[in-house]
Amino acid sequence: MKQGASHILLPLIAALVLPAGTAVAASPTSPAGRWLAEDIRGGGVIDYLQSVLEIAGDGRISGTGGCNRIMGKARVEGATITLGPLATTRMACSPAVMDQERKFLAALEAVRSWRIDTVRHKLVLLGAKGETLVVLARM
Repeated sequence: MKQGASHILLPLIAALVLPAGTAVAASPTSPAGRWLAEDIRGGGVIDYLQSVLEIAGDGRISGTGGCNRIMGKARVEGATITLGPLATTRMACSPAVMDQERKFLAALEAVRSWRIDTVRHKLVLLGAKGETLVVLARM
């Protein structure tokens, strides 16, 4: 193949491989959006219980731990993020629901950085040592 021909072939190959209407997205520059927790500290989540984190463009946080509403502030600087202080409503739910909510809130407070897993299209929240704390799917 001649040098420089790749600029013609790559779009052609993408057009043949990708389904019609598929967009190839650039790497996101913000974790803003509405996200559903799929995993908390490697322990999974309860089916049909939604722990949701919504991060607004201005850094406001809202969502639910599964029982109680969450509110607070996110500070995002590049790949660094801190969440909190977080406040919640104070309703009581079943022990299993409260346990997941407690784990979710504790994990959120330990978050120090974020990344988008572009293969799985997930928001990954990481701790101080780079360990995965929470994996979330866009809602």
